[in-house]
Amino acid sequence: MQAPDDFDPAPGRAYQLAPGLRRILAPNPSPMTYRGTNTYLLGENDIAVIDPGPLSDVHLQAILDALQPGQRISHIFVTHTHLDHSPLAAPLAKCTGAPVLAFGGPQAGRSDVMNELAQNGLAGGGEGIDADFHADIELEDGAHVTTDDWTLEVLHTPGHLGNHIALAWGEVCFTADHVMGWASSLVSPPDGDLTDFMAACHRLRARDWSVFHPGHGAPITAPAERLDWLIQHRLMREAQILEELTQSTATPRQLAQRIYTETPDALLPAAERNVFAHLVDLTGRSRVAPDDALSATSRFRRLG
Repeated sequence: MQAPDDFDPAPGRAYQLAPGLRRILAPNPSPMTYRGTNTYLLGENDIAVIDPGPLSDVHLQAILDALQPGQRISHIFVTHTHLDHSPLAAPLAKCTGAPVLAFGGPQAGRSDVMNELAQNGLAGGGEGIDADFHADIELEDGAHVTTDDWTLEVLHTPGHLGNHIALAWGEVCFTADHVMGWASSLVSPPDGDLTDFMAACHRLRARDWSVFHPGHGAPITAPAERLDWLIQHRLMREAQILEELTQSTATPRQLAQRIYTETPDALLPAAERNVFAHLVDLTGRSRVAPDDALSATSRFRRLG
């Protein structure tokens, strides 16, 4: 899952990445967040905070301490409402008076099939949804937010989460958890939808980018290559699942155990969710079918 690199910045320190752009690492390392959540500060005077991060007084103070004379936080952008990205938005807004901008609440942008799975009782896989999140301003796909310092274009990139957005700053893109360099993005129904995820990957691939700044890990300096890898990685998993189903019918759990043979036991539930995400996508494309109603415990068979 993890790609070897030397990314290990000190939490709480503001690192200059480019003129007008700094990054502060939150102190929340874990197997799912790598070294921690990246918080970005964009601008010279009016500062946009992108992904304030988890609820942490220490990280809140680090963001405030990074402000230089004459600077103020004018906007707080949240790319999606997982607990490692959004909870600090409200305390930061209270301290600064800046509005919180996001695509919407925890269920915004969720696809119809995922809504149906949720209504039928499928719960999240423990990734940590910020159920109390509220945006002061709800952003639409294609919207532009502009100050004298910067312009950010909103790109709705569902898949990891229905309300996930990326933010384009010219040829630079803040990709949050959709594209990361250290790992492939988790897609876990009913919050994550692989069909949406792949469509968003192809949408990003259709544009020319100079660098991606992800929600976790180091900058991605070859964005097109990384997107190609991510798409091919998903196609490889799809091929593995179809091959297994050629041999016999199977549940998502059985498929995960057969395919993720080198994955630690603690991460197998996440792997099972990823497999189920593929099965939902393949069902929608009439490549596989469940023996009963579509669910995370169904037994699936290959069609054709």
